[in-house]
Amino acid sequence: MTKLIVFTDLHMVPEGATIIGLDPYARLLAGIEHVNRRHADADRVIFMGDLTHRADTPSYERLRDLLSLLTPPAAITIGNHDHRERFLESFSHVQPDENGFIQQVIDFDDCRAVLLDTLFAPPYDYPMSHAGYLCETRLAWFDRALAGAGGRPVLVFMHHPPHKTGFTGMDAIRLGNEDAFYELVLKHDNVRHIFAGHVHRTIGGSHRGIPFSIFKSPVHQQPMPFDTPDTSLSVDEPAAYGIVVVTQDGLQVHNEDYEIAGRDVAIA
Repeated sequence: MTKLIVFTDLHMVPEGATIIGLDPYARLLAGIEHVNRRHADADRVIFMGDLTHRADTPSYERLRDLLSLLTPPAAITIGNHDHRERFLESFSHVQPDENGFIQQVIDFDDCRAVLLDTLFAPPYDYPMSHAGYLCETRLAWFDRALAGAGGRPVLVFMHHPPHKTGFTGMDAIRLGNEDAFYELVLKHDNVRHIFAGHVHRTIGGSHRGIPFSIFKSPVHQQPMPFDTPDTSLSVDEPAAYGIVVVTQDGLQVHNEDYEIAGRDVAIA
């Protein structure tokens, strides 16, 4: 059974900086230590973008050094807070696809994992590029990735949700070409689950008949009011990562609030 650990929205900052008083480095370090302690047998640790907060080189270098502490191997894609070229300068060991996008296919015995690069850039024209987009080149790559799955169920990992989640502000900067994405998904009929980040909230459900899961951040979370148009509101809630287990009969998705997972256990 393939086991995958999923982190999203790391928002790494330079040394000494914080986000709403929280230290992204310390919180992610605690998550990595928790994975090494509890899930060293994971087949991959997948990082789904917003690796840094400001896409600066010192933050990418801090993150690169931190990820080197992981026991399981890592797989990485990027999000709207990232800069593709700066990322590749610091993460020289990451191989982009043939067109320079940070996406890849990973085959396991019981599934195919597809990591998509949904960054709507260049140009890095904020706030417009905070929304996601899959250009024709990336859609063609995705089409081939689905076609080549060879009977394996496909798990898709992407930063931007490809549909609305109920949060007004975040829905305005979701994947911009939802119809084109789902046209391919439904055409091939082998995508068993879609995983995304971006919203900093634990959300699960289905869209157009395809199950999806969205995970919280290791740092700051999205407050629960649905109707705010502000995409920058943040709240200090426990850091989290996802655990995905492929079973003989399907798939299990867990959310681990690792920051509070070390509390003493008692019989209720």
